Amino acid sequence: MTHFLHTQGDLEAGLTELIKLDPRLRAVADFATEAFTLRRREAGYAGLCDIICGQQVSVASAAAMRERLFAAFEPFHHDTVRTARTDKLKRLGLSNAKIKSIKEIGKAVSTGAIDLTAIGEMDADPAHALLTALHGVGPWTADIYLLFCLGHADAFPAGDLAVQEAAKLSLGLRERPDAKQLTKMAEAWRPWRGVAAHLLWAYYHVVKKRDGVGLDTAKKAKPTRKTAAKKPAKKPIKTSAKRKS
Repeated sequence: MTHFLHTQGDLEAGLTELIKLDPRLRAVADFATEAFTLRRREAGYAGLCDIICGQQVSVASAAAMRERLFAAFEPFHHDTVRTARTDKLKRLGLSNAKIKSIKEIGKAVSTGAIDLTAIGEMDADPAHALLTALHGVGPWTADIYLLFCLGHADAFPAGDLAVQEAAKLSLGLRERPDAKQLTKMAEAWRPWRGVAAHLLWAYYHVVKKRDGVGLDTAKKAKPTRKTAAKKPAKKPIKTSAKRKS
């Protein structure tokens, strides 16, 4: 059965089920209660373009780019954007790579190569596969779209730096797990991996007092005897780490 997180109540009910699967997360949830809230974004073509704008740039730059892009096209429609002149999009601050991505995604939606409405009803894995087949949509972008735009309860952005760091701190790992290691670890959390992602972001926010998100690589993680680390690591996280698409 596919689960979705449309309300805070859905998120909290999912957390109850998640803790049944992995009792270690109860301590994590108790620690991160104040920040454990549901975050949602607009779905569809606009939602994907929103996430594309945020790829590999700072939060502030992404916000400014989104504002200019959406203000330039009213209503914001895939046909209008995909047929827009490249120089117009460049003046809005979009790079050549981002322009190609939003145009190619708009073309795929226009031709019916992808049905973003149908994706909203699919299980996480097939939906992820269809999204990553789009130009400019990598694993991180697909997972963020599934989680925030669709509220998919089993989407899990294993490549996200904040999620990786929170897993290290909260579960007492010696080193930060990379995407492959964290994906394997998260198998035990199905079908509530999206709830686990929200929980780990909340933990990171409380410990670090910020919402840094990005991608990074790490050496193989080794477990320790600790079950939950409530103190931040001595070495600060680099907030300049960028996201891969």
